[in-house]
Amino acid sequence: MTLLSFARMLSPEKRKPAALPEGLRIYAIGDVHGRLDLLDSLARRIEADLRDAPALAFTIFLGDYVDRGPNSAGVVDRLARRDFPTEFLALRGNHEEVMLNFLLEPAVLENWRNYGGLETLHSYGIDVLPAMRGLGYEGMRDSLLERLPRSHEEFLRETEYYTTSGDYFFCHAGVRPGTPLDEQSPRDLLWIREEFLAFRGSWDRVIVHGHTPVDQPELLASRINVDTGAFASSILTAVVLEGSERRILSTARTAGRSAVEEKRQPLPRPA
Repeated sequence: MTLLSFARMLSPEKRKPAALPEGLRIYAIGDVHGRLDLLDSLARRIEADLRDAPALAFTIFLGDYVDRGPNSAGVVDRLARRDFPTEFLALRGNHEEVMLNFLLEPAVLENWRNYGGLETLHSYGIDVLPAMRGLGYEGMRDSLLERLPRSHEEFLRETEYYTTSGDYFFCHAGVRPGTPLDEQSPRDLLWIREEFLAFRGSWDRVIVHGHTPVDQPELLASRINVDTGAFASSILTAVVLEGSERRILSTARTAGRSAVEEKRQPLPRPA
């Protein structure tokens, strides 16, 4: 690292703010995890927020639509029908990857059942009691193949690993330090955690991700984390990017009524 790069890390306020192309607003939404109720709520907030939107408004879902929450089937169905206030791109999360692997190999359920797979199967009307005892994996795979609408499977298979826009790089989990962004492995984009979160350097773009639940959205110089643990916290979060500004929309509730948390400030651009 050069002395100039080090000085820039210590003085982020002097860096050029990260930005999107003029006339574009992006809503990047964190992990939904089967909470169709929260997805519906956030969609309404986005629809209201579009009143002052520029010519192009677009949404990027950061993955993990299934597992843990009670209505994975409903979440996938809404997204497969493209029922949303804006056009959107759906990225793949590690939970979608595991679900797709289960369709090929029933033994995947041995691990999947420990982090939300049974909730997903139940949402498709499958009796999960045998799996709770470690039995019947192949039968459950066959049942899911029978019950899973073709549109749902096509939606899951068409999810992408990452996308970019302006000074931003969008993915599910994060990226591996030291590897160029266009050379990241699918496994890291879906699963990485400690190596990415502990890194104190920067990339060519600001990384917008989910995967690791946090109490409050993390709006850092080099990355933005919008996974606020919706399945447990009932808070589904989106970061709204426009020009060099960013703000937060969420389904947070205070004093018994819905609250939309909004913050506006420029995000420093990585050196």
